[in-house]
Amino acid sequence: MIKIISKLILKLSGWTISDQTPKGIINYHKAVIIGAPHTSNWDYVYAMAAIYRVGLNIKYLAKDSLFKFPLGILIKALGGIPVNRSQKNNLVGMMVNILKDSETDIHIIVPVEGTRSYTKEWKSGFYHIAMQANVPIILGFMDFKTKTVGFMDVFVPTGDYQSDLILIQKKYVNITPKYPELSSIKDLKLD
Repeated sequence: MIKIISKLILKLSGWTISDQTPKGIINYHKAVIIGAPHTSNWDYVYAMAAIYRVGLNIKYLAKDSLFKFPLGILIKALGGIPVNRSQKNNLVGMMVNILKDSETDIHIIVPVEGTRSYTKEWKSGFYHIAMQANVPIILGFMDFKTKTVGFMDVFVPTGDYQSDLILIQKKYVNITPKYPELSSIKDLKLD
């Protein structure tokens, strides 16, 4: 049922899914999928529609205030895990354990900017999760100019965060967010 709803959302809104990963997204059984840029609530709608349309089993973190009844039931059913942002949490460790302990395919979704508001730097948690769980990073995107959502590539982290981050961010330079002024990519020095 969720695949049908996802297909309907994408069709009615004129969005298409693009899977440019070497083996096809469904063939990466455990991975961290980053979502960028993240400037709008619509990012969630189109990303989730694409994810469920292709049939991925996912988990993602969301602020605990979103888990109030009745919306919270839906968010949890769609893979959401509530997080209290005012407390210190070992979120990286928790997500690593989810990946390592899962006996089925699982993908952790991380919006790398961490917020829809402007932020100067990406959060590094996605990288540490992938490194510690020994899984690849799938480069997910939402391009509002072309109305395309999907997976542009697979990146295997080397352990050199700064160098790897530049390589990853370069892939997003031509992706147009809903609100370009809120994206950190425009400010990056990627040379």
